[in-house]
Amino acid sequence: MSDPHETIRWGHHALELEIALDEQGPPRLVRLGAPGEKTTTPRPAAPLPLVEVTTAGLGRYWSGRHLVNSALGGRLRHRSHRATREGDWHVLTVELHEPETGLTAEAVYRSPDGLPVLRGEVLLRNDGPRTLHLESVASLVSGCLTGGDPAALDSSDLLWAENDWFAECRWQRQPLRVSSPERGRRFPTTSGRSTHVVAGQGVWSSCGHLPMGGLTDRQSGRTWLWQIEHNGGGWRWECGVRDDTAYAALYGPNDADHGWRLPLEPGAEFRTVPVALALASDGGPDGAFAALTRYRRATRRPHVDHHRLPVIFNDYMNCLMGDPTTAKLLPLIDAAAEAGAECFVIDAGWYDDTDGGWWSTVGAWEPSTSRFPGPNGIHDVLDHIRELGMVPGLWLEPEAVGVSSPVAKSLPEEAFFRRDGARVEEGGGRYHLDLRHPAARAHLDGVVDRLVGDWGIGYLKLDHNTDPGSGTSGHPGEAPAAGLLGHNRAQLAWLDGILDRHPDLVIENCASGGMRMDHALLSRLQLQSTSDQQDLLRYPPIAAAAPTAVTPEQGAVWAYPLPEDSPDEVALTMANALLGRIHLSGRLTELSPEARELVHEAVTVHKSIRADLPQALPAWPLGLPAWEDPWIALALHTPTTTYVTAWRRHGTDSVRELDLPHLAGAEVRVEVLYPASSRAATSWNPDTAELTLTLPTAPSAVLLRLTEEPPEGS
Repeated sequence: MSDPHETIRWGHHALELEIALDEQGPPRLVRLGAPGEKTTTPRPAAPLPLVEVTTAGLGRYWSGRHLVNSALGGRLRHRSHRATREGDWHVLTVELHEPETGLTAEAVYRSPDGLPVLRGEVLLRNDGPRTLHLESVASLVSGCLTGGDPAALDSSDLLWAENDWFAECRWQRQPLRVSSPERGRRFPTTSGRSTHVVAGQGVWSSCGHLPMGGLTDRQSGRTWLWQIEHNGGGWRWECGVRDDTAYAALYGPNDADHGWRLPLEPGAEFRTVPVALALASDGGPDGAFAALTRYRRATRRPHVDHHRLPVIFNDYMNCLMGDPTTAKLLPLIDAAAEAGAECFVIDAGWYDDTDGGWWSTVGAWEPSTSRFPGPNGIHDVLDHIRELGMVPGLWLEPEAVGVSSPVAKSLPEEAFFRRDGARVEEGGGRYHLDLRHPAARAHLDGVVDRLVGDWGIGYLKLDHNTDPGSGTSGHPGEAPAAGLLGHNRAQLAWLDGILDRHPDLVIENCASGGMRMDHALLSRLQLQSTSDQQDLLRYPPIAAAAPTAVTPEQGAVWAYPLPEDSPDEVALTMANALLGRIHLSGRLTELSPEARELVHEAVTVHKSIRADLPQALPAWPLGLPAWEDPWIALALHTPTTTYVTAWRRHGTDSVRELDLPHLAGAEVRVEVLYPASSRAATSWNPDTAELTLTLPTAPSAVLLRLTEEPPEGS
């Protein structure tokens, strides 16, 4: 039995947690923060158990929109705990048990040494005699985000990001008290029935919202950010107030939002999706995003692309738009090489022999003979790419099989998403592969190995443009959401297998732009398509906010100059991509000499600074961008250098003050890096850490470099 006053203290110099043990109740997380912070939540006001789980037979003590306050979670008791090290990672495992049902839960916490980030997941095991029908399991519950200070609730704002096709990464901010109001001081009640809930749906992990959220204090700047590391729409987070403290509970799929149910038979185990919680003790959201950026780098698969950062030309956006042919591609390849591209990607349509009617025929991924005539077909194009020193790339939509494709007949029924015994068709003629089935995986492995191993393709853009809904009930009695979770995990294993066999292959993650922007995929894949947005003036808020969801060196941003664009517009579309990964496109062959020179200049500037990007941390000198903001700014800073891209899209105000608090007190040299012809003017105030920037015309954009000057006499 646990000592009623025992506390588990665990962590390192950047993050520490305390778990209160009580033999009469469940363990509770009562403190999470930097060592030495006075944020311990009083034990009576640490309301939530360490693990929250509901089953068909045991729901919640208090009904409402929330999933916390679960009966079974409240009955779990501490059985043991152990702290270990795994290289640079600190690991704490707390084992809990509920004797009546026989449920055993392991709450596993990991934190990289020196980073204020906590990674959490839960392993459930049925050690009892009867099947438990799971309906929700939280991966991480923190019931102490604001300590025991009721005043902190009034100064806290919720953060979340709306995410749509052509309109990704739109962060929102709202006082916590809007969704969790103070309900009355004369007759206090500690628990309402509402809470703020953000949940995904379907196959896309980030359609509607990013799988992220946060809580920030307007007064102190103390900020929490969280992400759910799952590659499907089966996720949920909730944040609200319980007993005068804010809480957050992070989930994978569940019954309330997704219809997820799982029979956990005796002896069986279930592991939740991993999640992460990052802290900035001060500095606001910028500090927490910096910590999360460092964590993302520490948890991804190593790859040379993260450091080389080659410039990519892709023939799709505002260019061929899915209509490639040998005749159209060859001059584009020449122009891309002249501009400085190092990889050339042939996007959608290279397999199409139907003159644009390929949507319902995809799946075999064989090259078109009509688009690429001659005895060598597409290989003439691929060879030309290589002759000019570029890596050839191709677009694939691997999980999609058209209803008219021969693959739809050659693979067994069990290899496709099914519900109620019927194949799921979506998007006007598409089936969806279930990657749990060996025939589905073998088919795709054969395609990839042929393209990479036989054709010499060095870059694959993996797209996904349909959402087949709740999932698949491919196994008897299976809830579709449970089948979807199985497919999601099989997809990750399939991607790991590809990169194990082809370790130098570069894979771009795409799904109608940014509809699959999640760390489960980005911890494996090298790039993320940030958007399909075609309007150069609508892209700046997406490009500026992309580092909230993906590291700068993985965020692919389109730069697509068109012959009708003004010089300022050409410079702006190129500037959109300079602090990320350049996805060059547009009609390069039709540009004027002046426009072509602006493109070449931008690529040269990017290559001169790209070595700094894998170490740089993001900040937003004007705050996170709103969709209609006339001015937008993104900063990336290393220990010695700060880069700032600033956009003026519209409006009459030609001057803005940019806040750069990390440079407070420093003498700074400011350089205009791009475009060289910019008429931007700057003035630096070290006392206020403000850079006054003037951009005389709109629309326009500029890339600046700020370097700290050594003190006089040093």
